[in-house]
Amino acid sequence: MEESSKLALDRIDRNMLRALQKDGRIANADLAKLVNVSAATCHRRTQRLMEEGFITAVRAQVSPVSVGLGALVMVGVVLDRSTPESFAAFEAAVGAMKEVLDCNLVAGDFDYLLKIRVRDMAGFNLLHGRQLITLPGVRQIRTFFVLKEVKDNAPLSF
Repeated sequence: MEESSKLALDRIDRNMLRALQKDGRIANADLAKLVNVSAATCHRRTQRLMEEGFITAVRAQVSPVSVGLGALVMVGVVLDRSTPESFAAFEAAVGAMKEVLDCNLVAGDFDYLLKIRVRDMAGFNLLHGRQLITLPGVRQIRTFFVLKEVKDNAPLSF
């Protein structure tokens, strides 16, 4: 998103975005009342925010434990080469892995940082042995088991 797009947000847009981050299921009429505009205006603004890419998705946040995915693992990955081709091959392979929630190219000790959800340590051990170490171009993997999620998926502050 361009810097000029950020300037297109007025106070009402920002208040709408903040409210939608807290509750994506809020009824249009309730959102309109909250930001002090008509329901029709609120609907038009919400549609514009979606069309312009300010809102990228609306979805339910599922409790990982409730669906048997209680173990959160952060994995630092170092590739053997830093080329566009090796990055692309790694990213394509990771993109196909359902266990990987996030994959970020980072600066520092690792090339990539992965956020992975599995059932338990045994589940991670299988994933590690069958998929992670066979990913294209992987030279080194460092694994960090999350003991406690202190803050997760916090709303953006703007």
